Amino acid sequence: MIGNRITHRMADGVRVPGTWRHAFICNGGSYFLTDLFIYADGLVDCWELVTLDEFEKKLRSGWVATSLPDGGHASAHHLASWTFGEPRTWLTLELLLAEVRDTVDKLNRRPDSTDRCLAAVDVFMGDRSEENRAAARAAYLAIPETVRHYALGDMDHKDRPLQVLVAGPGGQAPGPPGEPVTQGEYDRAVAYFEERSQWRAAAPARVPADGPTGSFAPAVKVYHSYPQRALEDPGKQALRNDYPAPITLGEVTYPSVAHAYWARSVAAPEARTAVAAAETAAKARTLAAAAPRREGWEQARTAVMARLLRAKYEQHPDLAAILLATGDATVLYDDADSGFWGDNGGRGRNWTGRLLELVRSELQARHSRVD
Repeated sequence: MIGNRITHRMADGVRVPGTWRHAFICNGGSYFLTDLFIYADGLVDCWELVTLDEFEKKLRSGWVATSLPDGGHASAHHLASWTFGEPRTWLTLELLLAEVRDTVDKLNRRPDSTDRCLAAVDVFMGDRSEENRAAARAAYLAIPETVRHYALGDMDHKDRPLQVLVAGPGGQAPGPPGEPVTQGEYDRAVAYFEERSQWRAAAPARVPADGPTGSFAPAVKVYHSYPQRALEDPGKQALRNDYPAPITLGEVTYPSVAHAYWARSVAAPEARTAVAAAETAAKARTLAAAAPRREGWEQARTAVMARLLRAKYEQHPDLAAILLATGDATVLYDDADSGFWGDNGGRGRNWTGRLLELVRSELQARHSRVD
């Protein structure tokens, strides 16, 4: 079953979300344990990017293997190799294809086979005709067998209420042969779905005790730039660490956060003085890069940056207003020189953006007198 693993690929500068699962590729008669990557745009990477139709052909040709021969040779790419002995696989060609199609739907936030089944159940619960029951049963059977247990999101009952409901009194529940569904069992299944419907109707009204889990405002991107002078209306450029906004710490005044950061990163006092006096933030970085770093700097740098950002927005209320105007938006900070401080198209850690959100929250708390 494909889980909640998260990945992406870049296509023409656009981030395409995806996920992956393990699979065997059969190449030249040998089997290779690898990862099958599935992306929201419907492309699947099985050692090459293919469309869903092409992926189905790869499955039917045996390139993506869903059956494993006794005595077949297998490899896990420089980790191990082995020979299959009485192999057992739970996947079929149709099952894997259905899982992959469901995954593409999920990545696009479209209804997948489970959602379609539950919608058919809702129709049946509203009008309990045999025609609607048959439609619900067909929708249940269309869910890949490996995920049916999880259809209701109820690990106590799993999918048993679904099986009973679509079978009806005296009917045979899908799955291994067993006793016909009794009237009592059916009545309990109906009551289960009625209670579930009531719970789902009330769910949207529930508000997390600590407030919303996501932001309401669109993400704010602070693009990489090289501001040389203070502007009358700087906009988001004012959020750059190298924006000319002098900050005073102790007895020293630095031309910008970037100057202060790089000055504090070097070990020798004379180097700090030179960095602090650099004509531009870029020159401050160049001077600091040529000097020995302070011991423990990598472990302390985020705390230092947080202090510098607090100083900037406490000492410049006009710039604090610009930061506050971003509301609760996620701040994505581009930094061509650092994947640590910048988001950089999703490839960086975005620590500057995260610290800007922290400082913004502190400013908001101060304005609202929340402490």
